[in-house]
Amino acid sequence: MNVLLFCGSPREASITRGMAALVKEELLNQDVNVFYFDAFENQLPLFDGEKSNNKEVKSLAEAANKADGFFFCTPEYHNGISGALKNALDYLNKNHFRNKPTVITSSAGAGKGGVNSLNNLRLVLRGVHSLVLPEQLVCDSAYFNEYGELTDEEIKKELNRMVDNLVEQLSEKNNTVISTN
Repeated sequence: MNVLLFCGSPREASITRGMAALVKEELLNQDVNVFYFDAFENQLPLFDGEKSNNKEVKSLAEAANKADGFFFCTPEYHNGISGALKNALDYLNKNHFRNKPTVITSSAGAGKGGVNSLNNLRLVLRGVHSLVLPEQLVCDSAYFNEYGELTDEEIKKELNRMVDNLVEQLSEKNNTVISTN
């Protein structure tokens, strides 16, 4: 079972990265193979509508092809997802996402949002036919310590529940037998 985990923050010091680290750890604990895309570490050229030979773009596309599902952690910038995350998604298409279960989460600072980025991301993912699961989560900066580590136990449990749900969806999808009778 393969999951492509996105950290959509282009910032080096990011609470979104702390959230993604917990998700990655939980996925690995459940024996899921994790492909990890970090918008800070994997900076992509600006999408120009053409096929790219950039190695980071090729690596992202290969991971998306192999992925059985997706987990997104995104910050909220100006009521939407980061430009870096949108740019990465523009390099992918319906063939990467079609009918694959997807979880979306957001981080926001000082109780100032997060939901708008989830609505924006849900809209973009609908455009590539991803199966976005109905549960979503906003993690406020108050839930993190000065090192970017998530400290709120209830939010940790919720993130773990969302990972469990994704793994369950992927297991059900992989075990589905289609009758030809």
